[in-house]
Amino acid sequence: MPRVLIAGCGYLGQAVADLFIVEGWEVEGWTRSAESARPLSTKPYPVHSIDISRLDQVRAQKGDFDAVIHCASTRGGDADSYRCAYLDGARNLLDRFASSRILFTSSTSVYVQKDGEWVTEESAAEPEHETGKILRDTERLILTNDGIVVRLGGIYGPGRSALLRKFLSGDAVVDSQKNRFVNEIHRDDAVEAIRLLIKREGSTGEIYNVVDDQPILQSECYLWLAMKLNRPLPPAGRSTSTRKRGESNKRVNNAKLRAIGWVPRYPGFAEGMEQSVLPSLDIENV
Repeated sequence: MPRVLIAGCGYLGQAVADLFIVEGWEVEGWTRSAESARPLSTKPYPVHSIDISRLDQVRAQKGDFDAVIHCASTRGGDADSYRCAYLDGARNLLDRFASSRILFTSSTSVYVQKDGEWVTEESAAEPEHETGKILRDTERLILTNDGIVVRLGGIYGPGRSALLRKFLSGDAVVDSQKNRFVNEIHRDDAVEAIRLLIKREGSTGEIYNVVDDQPILQSECYLWLAMKLNRPLPPAGRSTSTRKRGESNKRVNNAKLRAIGWVPRYPGFAEGMEQSVLPSLDIENV
């Protein structure tokens, strides 16, 4: 029975672990703290509290894995948090599991193009902010060691959507001067991409964009939500929000991933929201 380690058993990691269990793999999950591990005690696989930024803790773990999936999250942390969770974590996992196939979940935020152009895995990825630079350093480390890098769009799914949260809370603003393209991916489609790449020969040392088929302008997302939920469109104005990894405006291409057989269940924002996210909400009470 093949074994897989999920280093970062959060929103995405739990779904990855659940799928590999169904696939017949032996799964082990790690979270940074005991508080995070405790609610997962009923899962059909063990979840341990391991800080992957601590080499001593990683080296102390027994057993080996056929695959290691590094999908830890900083939950909006600063550059030091990024360095610990991503770069130090990757270095330590590679040190301990040198013979395993390793996959790192990066972000499409490493593309900082600003004119709405299409980008592929071959496009320049030269972040200006420190957090983005740390992601790129981690990517290079993984690729140098024949690992796999997936650049994920904004993850949404049951119980999670940054755009929907802003819309419902009243924090959304339609800013014509910052009306950028949004590149999203449903959690379940991201999970399927990870499953495919871990099991597929020939994916090592490669980068794959994991986004849906239809980049969409942020204003169009809010317009769709307003029409679907029968609520007012957010007010026009200047957005004062700043993005941790810098401002960008690009459309991310998923053709490389599609070429190896990946097909998203939710090809666009509307399908994912209507079929997966909104049915789980009590809209009248939010």
